[in-house]
Amino acid sequence: MTARRSIDPISLLGIALDANSSFLAGCALGPDAIRAALHSASGNDANEASVHVTPLLDDVGDVSIANERGSHADADAITAAVRGQLAAGRQLITLGGDHSVTYPILRAFREVHDDLTVVHVDAHPDMYDDLDGNPLSHASPFARALEEGCMTKLVQLGIRTATQHMVDQAERWNVTMITPRRLSEFDASSLTGPIYVSLDLDGLDPSCAPGVSHHEPGGLTVREVLDVIDALPGPIVGADIVELNPTRDVVDMTAMVGAKFVKELAGAMLARRRP
Repeated sequence: MTARRSIDPISLLGIALDANSSFLAGCALGPDAIRAALHSASGNDANEASVHVTPLLDDVGDVSIANERGSHADADAITAAVRGQLAAGRQLITLGGDHSVTYPILRAFREVHDDLTVVHVDAHPDMYDDLDGNPLSHASPFARALEEGCMTKLVQLGIRTATQHMVDQAERWNVTMITPRRLSEFDASSLTGPIYVSLDLDGLDPSCAPGVSHHEPGGLTVREVLDVIDALPGPIVGADIVELNPTRDVVDMTAMVGAKFVKELAGAMLARRRP
């Protein structure tokens, strides 16, 4: 009888940070809300491919941070925590927190992957030089990450609030920016190398995800985002799910969407692992 090979777990890391939010606080409550939804008795452990993924997640807790606006110490603590998971050979799903967490996460990924493609779902491009004097704002993570060469390619899906400054930034860094109206133009088969997925829940239409600070009608559906995940060629080496604000949620609806994305991302990571 052949021994069954054990499956290395995927780390689940929380970052309870919302001090870099520009409108409302509340996203610091996001990690625990998604965890509660993930383990809710209203669902089960299986994803859509009938893989029982939840037991394969190793919840390593939250990063210890002060949750202070514009804090480089908080950013460094996030980078260090992610670096530790990657050094252990783990794939990683991170739960935010506001979108500012993505920049320090990508700094750690840059140390391991010099050919990273980032697929970013969002209503907003998040490439401001700074917002309200805060270069670490949740509206600026991709400006910082692009400046430091954290990725070789950035593809943004669901964008529907691009100011002229954002258009200029996209041209400066050769960013692919696709609106919901043009989602069919996204060609996942053209992506090469390791992939990191950043899912801002306000990339979804508010009818699918009311529990966010910035409602922007006309967004993607849950199924459209799942189709994007399914189409990614991989390997998918990491992901984050950010901007859940439980204080604005309705019957935990958005938290359940976040938990759904955790399960489907975990399944995609497992299915597309490098040999």
